[in-house]
Order: sequence, then C-alpha cells, then structure tokens
Amino acid sequence: MNTAVQTADRQLIETDIEQYLRAHENKSLLRFITCGSVDDGKSTLIGRMLYEAKALLDDQLSALEADSKRVGTQGDGLDFALLVDGLSAEREQGITIDVAYRFFSTDKRKFIVADTPGHEQYTRNMITGASTADLAVILIDARKGVLTQTRRHSYLVSLVGIKHVVLAVNKLDLVGYDEHVFNEIDREYRAFVERLDGSIERVTSIPLAALRGDNIAEASANTPWYRGPNLLEFLEEVQISTSSKNSPFRMPAQWVNRPNLDFRGFSGRILGGSVRPGDAVRVLPSGRTSTVARIVGLDGDRAEAIGSESVTLTLADEIDISRGDVICSAQDPAGLADQFEATIAWLDETPMLPGRSYLVKIGASTVGGSISKPKYVVEVNTLDHLVAKTLNVNEVGVCTLTLDRAVAFDAYADNRDMGSFIVIDRLTNHTIAAGTIHFALRRSQNIHWQALEVDKAARARLNGHKPCVLWFTGLSGSGKSTIANLVERKLHALGVRSYLLDGDNVRHGLNKDLGFTAADRIENIRRIGEVAKLMVDAGLVVLTAFISPFRSERKLARGMVGDGEFVEIFVDTPLAVVEQRDPKGLYKKARRGELKNFTGIDSPYEAPESPELTVQTQSIAAEDAAERIVAFLRANGMLAHA
Repeated sequence: MNTAVQTADRQLIETDIEQYLRAHENKSLLRFITCGSVDDGKSTLIGRMLYEAKALLDDQLSALEADSKRVGTQGDGLDFALLVDGLSAEREQGITIDVAYRFFSTDKRKFIVADTPGHEQYTRNMITGASTADLAVILIDARKGVLTQTRRHSYLVSLVGIKHVVLAVNKLDLVGYDEHVFNEIDREYRAFVERLDGSIERVTSIPLAALRGDNIAEASANTPWYRGPNLLEFLEEVQISTSSKNSPFRMPAQWVNRPNLDFRGFSGRILGGSVRPGDAVRVLPSGRTSTVARIVGLDGDRAEAIGSESVTLTLADEIDISRGDVICSAQDPAGLADQFEATIAWLDETPMLPGRSYLVKIGASTVGGSISKPKYVVEVNTLDHLVAKTLNVNEVGVCTLTLDRAVAFDAYADNRDMGSFIVIDRLTNHTIAAGTIHFALRRSQNIHWQALEVDKAARARLNGHKPCVLWFTGLSGSGKSTIANLVERKLHALGVRSYLLDGDNVRHGLNKDLGFTAADRIENIRRIGEVAKLMVDAGLVVLTAFISPFRSERKLARGMVGDGEFVEIFVDTPLAVVEQRDPKGLYKKARRGELKNFTGIDSPYEAPESPELTVQTQSIAAEDAAERIVAFLRANGMLAHA
C-alpha cells in the first residue's frame, strides 16, 4: 500500500512538473533594458523586481543579506543593487559599468532584463543592451528631473527601434511622493519624445520608490493619486507587436554544413519572415535562385521555420554559398548595395577620421569600409542638426557609409538585424561605432564595372615583367624620394615600364586641395592608393614616395592590389638624424610652431611592423639601397624578363 501511494505521489509530482514546464515553455518572452543617468537606481530597481517576482533562491537571498551587511549602503536593509552590480569596481563606486543580464519569470511571462550603465563614457554598453531589447525602462531621479543623459538614452533607444518606453520616476519618496513633481517630469519628457518624429510610439509613466517597493509589484498607498498599473503588471501585460513572420524571408548563412558526402546544408538564424520546403529563394550577392528542399532542425525535418529560429536549409540546386551570403525570398529579396546613408553612434575616444579604412560587420559579413564627413551631428538636448567635420565619442551623426563590396541589406526600419552594423578598428579589433542603415544611395546601384577584354595579365605579358607597387614610407627627410628616384632609373635602364608618384609632386595637382590634418593625410593616401591600383592594372611598376604615417592607410593601399603586388619599403631613419639633415628646413619650422601637424613632431608616425624591406639610410648609401631593392625584385620574379 505504501509503495503504491509513493508511486502515485511520484507520478503526480512528475505530472505537475511536466505541466509547469509546458506552461513555462509557452510563456511569451519580453526583453527590456533599464537605462538613465548615474544614481537613478537602475540596479536597485532590477534587484527589487527579482525579489518581488520571487525569482531569488534561498542561497541568493542569504548571499544578498551577507553582502548587504558587508558592502551595502542600506544599513540593516537589503541592498538590492548588489544582485546585479557584480564587478568590484561597481560595488565600490555604487555604479553600473558593464551590462548585466538577468533572467526571471512570473506566472504570466518570461523576462530578460539588461541593466545598462548611466555614465556617458559607457554609452557603448548601453547601446549593446538596447540592440536586442523590445522595451526600455528609462529611470529618472525625481529630485533631478529630465537630464542630458535621459535625453541621450531616449534618443539612442529611438535609434535602435524600441517603440515602447516606461518612464520610471524613481526615488519619489525623497520628494514626499509629490504628484506635482511626477506630473512635471512626465510633461517635460513627453514634450521631448514628441520631437523624435514618432519613433517612440508609447510612453507609460509610473511613479516609483524602488528601494521601498512602491508600485513595483502592487499599488502603493503612498501614491493614491496614481491610478495606473504597477511596473511588473505593466511588463506582464504590454503587447509588443512583431511582424517578423509576415516580413520577407531572410537568413544569412553562418555555416556550410557538410557532415558527410551526401548532405550539404546552410545553417543560420532566420532574421525575418518564414520558410517552407518548396519556397523559391534567391541567394545574395550572387543573385542565383533555387527552391528549399528541406528544413532541418534539432529534431529533424520541419514543415516550417520562422523568424529567430536557427535551422539548416538544403536547396534543390547546387549553388555556391559562403558564410555571409544571404538566402532570402525570391519574390521580395533584400537590397544589394555598397553605399548607404546611415546614422552612426561613435563609441571610441579617438574621433572618426573621414575616409579612413575600417572594418564593417553587417550580419554575418565583415567587409572593408569608410565613412564620409558627417552630413550633420545631432545635439541630443535639442535634437538640432549641427555642422561637424567628424564624430567624437558618444556623438551621433548621419554619414555616408561606403563598403569595398556590395552586401545584402534592408533598411533598419524594416529589419533591425539586416539594417544594423558595427564598425571595427582594423589594428586593435575594438568596436568603435554602431550604426543603422536608412537607404542605399542610388549611385551605388547605378554604377557598374565595365568588362574589358585587355586585362592586367595581357598588359604584363606585353611589358615583359610583373606589375607591382613599391611603397616607400618613412619620416620626412629619410631619403624616400632619393632612393625611389634611383630605383626607377635602374628599372628604366632594364627596360621596365614604371612611374614614380612623389609626395610633394602629387600635392601640386591631384591632392592640392588637401592639408596635413590626420583626415587630410588619410584622404591623400587613399587617392594615391587608387592611382597606384590603376597603374598596376596598366601593367606598370609604380613607385610611391610618401610619408604615409598611418599603418591603417598603408594596409588599405596594400589591399587595393593583388597578393604579391605590394612591396612595403621602410626607409628607417631615426628622428634625430632626419632633424639634423632637414634639407627643406621643415623640422626647424615645426619646432618653432610654424608648421602644425608635422609628422614626428606633433603628429605621429606609425612604423611598419612587417615590411618586405627595411633600409637604414644612416648605415647604407642611397645607391646601395637602390641596388638592394632591385635585387629583391629580381629574386622574387618581378623582373623575370627584364
């Protein structure tokens, strides 16, 4: 009898667990962020929500009690901020630095909340948290009202496409739960949101005292004048519209799946729409079309897959698809372009340099790209459009983004995943900006490469030698032009067709409009790189003698020509030596402050890390250096017929 009862009890428990798990699995998921200014109480609010939602286990409560006594700021009370402020620096300073993600659940819904920092210097972390959120809880300290950081975060929230905002007027207990204070903050904030052109569709204002629990999980007796929902009630009930299934199908290929010789599929996460076997698809950028043969998930073949699901597709036809290619609806394919108007939020301490070559990651593709001078920068307090030459840290502006090849895209307003990108520094691999695409520029779609029958290889055969770029770099006065001139003279004597692009000579014509600021130096080298590329295509050996102080731009120039066609020659002469030579008197002028942005004095020179050749002119004569360079070319087969 006892055994039968135990078995029945165990079965009942197992049934209850299965029912609970099924109910939990079917709950909707809401992703939201908390943001605002420093000390508005974001971490305390999240901690209190976790507490009120019964999302803390006994050992977590015990640890919170111990930590509150040891490092907390609430006396004998619980310091709820410690639940999400995990870094020691955060606990010491009482601030949020990194983004802290917490999962919790109520009877009605599942939640993932991102606690984002309030300091202006950590704006990049706030954007990271907002990029995947459906809703934003923007906190305001009732004592301080709407601040610059409140406006900045609200503007950034609107940029990333968040339509719903909870205005959490916190610390209302410190102003005596004054209804007038709450109403004035609500009025001022809504007036600001109205200027965002409807990008934030709904604002719900809730009076809070997060530390005390007022209006977190139930109506507070301290705010009898407030008739709206409490915070958790609102988050459980708010409806976030999603049209992902009804949007056109998009899936970037993240992996070519070949477990055996009989299976070839393309794995990725669906970024929009839905797909069924038999659907016609187009692959971009190639433009090839096919139909879906199978949809394979973790549990085997499926009849349909929808947005946000990760699946493997097989196609009816053998099509060359690589990582980063986008499989999309054949009837409504994504756009394909290499120039865009985009809104860019600059996140790096080093200002954006127009024309500099950066890496741009859009979807699963990483390509080279550059950013133009901003059309305008947005002043976050007034939303005015200001004239600017660059973007500084935490500034937001509208610019032209130019990529080195066409990529598949949708406007950010239509598809957040297909229309967003990050910018990466080529040398440090740091993420330095994030952006959203407005639209492709028409010129990028109307200009096409013309196919030519006489190509570089044909010209090289006629010339009798390989084309290449000899890129001389070094400080002013190091001897670049002298050595380059000697090398060209020797090549000419060998019958090699060549051309020398000298830094000073080019600035008399092609680049006469450029100065010597960092941005102008970058554009100077970009233009020279493009000219050198054309000359290599013409079958010439082109010599360039430029300071070219930045590694990034030399790397850009190298990438413009084929493998083995770029020879970087570092004319390595110490600053003390070139200052002593000073053939043009430029160093003396720079030391007197008469020449600004002079390389080596008040503008940096980044020495090559792995050049093909290094010439130290303090220990070798220019003639001998030239002989050594020609010998290098001959040894590497570049002068095979000369």
